[in-house]
Amino acid sequence: MRVSLRRELDGRGMGASGYRHRMPLGLLMMEQGWITAGQLKQALEQQRAGGGGRLGQFLIRQKAVNEELVTRALTLQWSCPVLPLAFHDPEAVSPLLPRLFVDAFGALPLRVAVGKLVYLGFEERPDAVVALALERMSGLRVESGLVRGSQFRPAHERMLKAVYPQAQLLDSSSEPALVRALARAVERVRPVESKLVRVHDCLWLRMWKKGPAGPVPNVASVEDVIGSVGD
Repeated sequence: MRVSLRRELDGRGMGASGYRHRMPLGLLMMEQGWITAGQLKQALEQQRAGGGGRLGQFLIRQKAVNEELVTRALTLQWSCPVLPLAFHDPEAVSPLLPRLFVDAFGALPLRVAVGKLVYLGFEERPDAVVALALERMSGLRVESGLVRGSQFRPAHERMLKAVYPQAQLLDSSSEPALVRALARAVERVRPVESKLVRVHDCLWLRMWKKGPAGPVPNVASVEDVIGSVGD
């Protein structure tokens, strides 16, 4: 456990800053001919006057573009696809990620295709760290993309109401204390298999009480522990 935890913590700070788009959203949309310089200037002034907010929403409010075009621009910005919500069943995919990560990182598991690929949706930008953690934990390839905001928000609310695997939160004062707490969790559950991965500043321990029966585990067959080390 000590070796696994040190391996994951050594990767902190990597990945989050390396995933950058090449052009600001407004300039990208202007380059595509979707908005004019005057419309961009007006939206930026409204954004500053409002103390921030999403540029796309200001462009939509002034009727410069529609939501579909803003989503398309965001996918160009982040080099990812637009993902449809067809066949989304929250209960069928809730065991893929702990509820805490779905809520905190705005992640929306959509579906598993042919038992090998997970589609993971986000509203404004993909989270490469969450996608990599899910890929490592599940053994499935993860395809991240964006879902139109008007569709994403109600779907995300439904996702949060689904039933998730049992989860325990640990906030330890030091790395050795977290190692001991995670080890006690493994000793208590006595899983047939366990994995530890990092998700931003959290450590996600998943324990399988039974052998995997498919690409998505049964809610009752796994238990999660989410740990962190306090400052």
